[in-house]
Amino acid sequence: EQIIEVTNKLFVYTDNRQWRHLQNEVFAENVLFDMSSLGAGEATNLSARAICENWETGFDGIDSVHHQSGNYLVAVNKNKAIVNAYAIAIHYRRSASKGHTREYVGSYELHFTYLVEKGWRIDTFRYFLKFAKGNLNLE
Repeated sequence: EQIIEVTNKLFVYTDNRQWRHLQNEVFAENVLFDMSSLGAGEATNLSARAICENWETGFDGIDSVHHQSGNYLVAVNKNKAIVNAYAIAIHYRRSASKGHTREYVGSYELHFTYLVEKGWRIDTFRYFLKFAKGNLNLE
């Protein structure tokens, strides 16, 4: 239940742009971050702060973001865990003239480590895009 709660916080805090909460309650200090399936370059180690700053910049000008996740498969081995999840993300921009939304459908592989002082935290974040549709540039 604790691992699922952190997974849900990942999406809820992102949608609400609660960057401090993401840093303090979801991510480990450093994260192996892989969104290469979206064309974001190779997997790399990033600080939680850098991830949140990148997302904050990326969501600038987007009026609303909504993630819906589920189909969680959780495997726990002592102080490590893996969550595989499906998710849909919809981005809405009121001023876009070629359609107000874009939608991403994909899955996540999230690796967790249990930190005694903080609880479960994501230390590896991998996203696998299945498809995207809509006004992808929100122009």
